[in-house]
Amino acid sequence: MPANSAAQTRQTFEIKSAQMNLVALLVKSANLDLLAKDMATAFGPTGETPDFFDNDALVIDFSQVPESEAPQELGPFVQFLKTCRLVPVAVRGGHPAWKDFGLKAGLVEAEQDVQLAKPAMKQPAVRETVIQEVVREIPGPATMVVDKPLRSGQKIYARACDLVVLAIVNQGAEVVADGNIHVYAPLRGKAMAGARGNTKARIFALQLEPELVSIAGVYRTSENPLPPDIHGKPAQIRLSEDGQEKLLIEALKA
Repeated sequence: MPANSAAQTRQTFEIKSAQMNLVALLVKSANLDLLAKDMATAFGPTGETPDFFDNDALVIDFSQVPESEAPQELGPFVQFLKTCRLVPVAVRGGHPAWKDFGLKAGLVEAEQDVQLAKPAMKQPAVRETVIQEVVREIPGPATMVVDKPLRSGQKIYARACDLVVLAIVNQGAEVVADGNIHVYAPLRGKAMAGARGNTKARIFALQLEPELVSIAGVYRTSENPLPPDIHGKPAQIRLSEDGQEKLLIEALKA
């Protein structure tokens, strides 16, 4: 009887290798209170883009936290991240104490050999019982079209697709897309393409006068003025391909 029971139990499940798609939070300061405040402003329930994440699995990466800054308990911060529609599952990098605090908060240790999202990287091999971060490039299978002017305070987010805007994007307005952004009118507000790590995304505008532009998190603000041959003219914005994570802003010629 015991042997038969064991056989029946084995028929109810299987253990296999698996890999998870993870969003990486690259932490640059041990001041978790300040970090939570900044993230709440951007992604919290009352923040600028509260629906940016969709209960994405998250690995918290402390590899860039200065060694002079003491690690902190992670429990409260892990709970806060859930209010931003993130699901923390792993911790990696930095001082060993970060791992200890992560394990105490219910996280697991992720492999450190996987870099942050770089679409040109080879996908890492799957290992048994080890969480791997999978590089995700989101080219956008569809396109969102907006044909009305965007006023100050209005925000548009094209999740997992390109965004086409056929009217003016005024100062104080914000357009965000996981893919490319095309503005066939003056762009005077903020434009963020490749919002979830697509470094191949681009921004196109017929009249470029932005407050801020960003590709995959690399940004430039109006505090750094555009050159006269670009400002107010048709232009495109892309990331350099030399690995320097530098924005290239180029005039569009007929």
